[in-house]
Amino acid sequence: MKKNAILLPGLNYQVDSLFKHLNSNPQRILIAGSGAFYAASGIAEHFNVPVDMIVEDYQSLLEARLTGENNPSVDIKMMSFENTDYDDSEFDLIYAQASVSTPDRNRILKEFKRILKTGGYFCVGEIVHLSDKYPAFIKDIYENSYLNPLRIDELKKYYSERRFKIIYEEDLSHTLKDYYKEIDKRLDESKTELEPSEKSYYKKIINRIKHESHAYLNLGGNKHIGYYLFLLQKD
Repeated sequence: MKKNAILLPGLNYQVDSLFKHLNSNPQRILIAGSGAFYAASGIAEHFNVPVDMIVEDYQSLLEARLTGENNPSVDIKMMSFENTDYDDSEFDLIYAQASVSTPDRNRILKEFKRILKTGGYFCVGEIVHLSDKYPAFIKDIYENSYLNPLRIDELKKYYSERRFKIIYEEDLSHTLKDYYKEIDKRLDESKTELEPSEKSYYKKIINRIKHESHAYLNLGGNKHIGYYLFLLQKD
């Protein structure tokens, strides 16, 4: 996997689909989510405009700034997705890759809709249920990762009820296998690079991610967990 590959569910496919199917030239763009710096950088380069990127915690802010090495095209800030500092109708495009499938989805979407212009676009990738019933280990993954996935049919209804028009949709569940394999690989590599104090600090996070990837790759999680892309337009 290339150094600047997007290490999120959906990988580089979500950004590529945005470029292919968005018939517009947005001037004000917001990227929401930790781990999305390479997505933000690619979007800024493609549309030839600076972009804003927001993360919700200090650790994500540090990691994004270290990854970005002061890239002037990406302005990285820390703020709550539910309560941003932006004005009404400020953005032409909001991009979220695996960052809104949480119990806070309703409040986040209300805020994103406020700051998105009428006729503006929302490119969102969401973790989804592939089955109505799922085993206890899947429920544990959702709880430990603070996820609240919907079934794909529920998700379509959800966005339609909030007056978003579906411009394009795509099932990107096939990307999850490569995503979790790469996560496993990088976690194994990081263990040899971390100092003892850092290992202690990150132990809980590492164990959670390892458990999630093991469940998906080895316990049949692929039968229950999917990933779906929508390109939406605000009515």
